[in-house]
Amino acid sequence: MSMIFSLTTERKKDVEVILKRYPTKRSALLPVLWLVQEQEGYVPDGAVAYVAELLELKDVEVWGVVTFYTMFQRKPIGKHHVRVCTNMCCRLRGADMVLEHLKKKLGVDAGQTTPDGKFHLSTVECLGSCGTAPMMQIDNDYYEDLTERKIDDILRAPLKTSV
Repeated sequence: MSMIFSLTTERKKDVEVILKRYPTKRSALLPVLWLVQEQEGYVPDGAVAYVAELLELKDVEVWGVVTFYTMFQRKPIGKHHVRVCTNMCCRLRGADMVLEHLKKKLGVDAGQTTPDGKFHLSTVECLGSCGTAPMMQIDNDYYEDLTERKIDDILRAPLKTSV
């Protein structure tokens, strides 16, 4: 059974602005799903029917987008989402070291959230920063040319953004 979902009043106003930017409601699907994820931290089951009705789509069309794109989370994750690029360029320049170091520092494997709920560790195929590999993304910020020391410094410093 899906939970009943609704966007906040502020987010509903954001939807109105978004809809004015696009020629059809269908075109606003990705930005509206982003609003849901920003509000909840993930896309809950109940949000799918809500978004489908809002944009005059079928539930299955929204499900297809939510389940296709790895940028949408299907369950709650940690406050800060750490994504490690594991594409060939990053792997050739040390992505495996980055991932192993993060697993050790955070005490979790890829796909897991730290017990305190602060970090969720994921691997992604490409973050589009091949020239500055290896790299990771935490929330909306990129960290490039990583070394173990840089990773330690990043994790010690206050993070710029949060989910």
